[in-house]
Amino acid sequence: MSKKQDLLGLMRAAIDRYGMLQDGDRVAVGVSGGKDSMVLLSLLAEWRRFSPVAFSLTAITLDPAFGGAETDFSAVADWCAAHDLPYILKRTRLAEAAMERSAGKPPCSLCAKMRRGVLHRTAVEAGCNVVALGHHKDDAAETVLMNLLEGSRFACFAPVTDLDRRGLRLIRPLIFMTEREIAGFAAAEELPVVASRCPVDGHTHRQKAKDLVTALSADYGDVAEKLTHALTADHMNHW
Repeated sequence: MSKKQDLLGLMRAAIDRYGMLQDGDRVAVGVSGGKDSMVLLSLLAEWRRFSPVAFSLTAITLDPAFGGAETDFSAVADWCAAHDLPYILKRTRLAEAAMERSAGKPPCSLCAKMRRGVLHRTAVEAGCNVVALGHHKDDAAETVLMNLLEGSRFACFAPVTDLDRRGLRLIRPLIFMTEREIAGFAAAEELPVVASRCPVDGHTHRQKAKDLVTALSADYGDVAEKLTHALTADHMNHW
């Protein structure tokens, strides 16, 4: 079995388990240009050919304009054109706005919240009722650890979230995949990956959680697997 078939199997398992897709869904894929979102877009485009339910895809990229400069997403646009996928590139000043409103504190949480808001509005404007995000198993484990250490609660994002006010359903079809599997597939398929220009990339609370998961795994085995298993075993956050 090929790597593509392996990952398609994992994605289908997530889609089927949580009822992520329904017939006639119009899916907006949030494409940052990173490996996770590009793999998500690629696998959904492939799965659409065999899926028992019919759905459409639209790729949406939000450019935060880090440092006040526009990012070049032409490689992503070309890939979408080659695969006959509608592509929306929305230029914003999210990075500047987040820095101004964060009052000297780390802007990551505020920036992410603002990005979500713009993505949701853009998806609705594009006529979509579903937003697909590229969060994977390691993201889930890191989120659990961050919530535990910073918020004193065992919690994580849900595989499926209904945003009733927006009329949107958020889905995370990659949640059964590891970051390593995703990175390997992105490289093997030569997907266009746009490097992040975020000035705090690699120095965030999430990066600290990622490093801690790696360190703990050296002594306790696959900590990411154990944390996500705890979510599914206890059905926390609708896992």
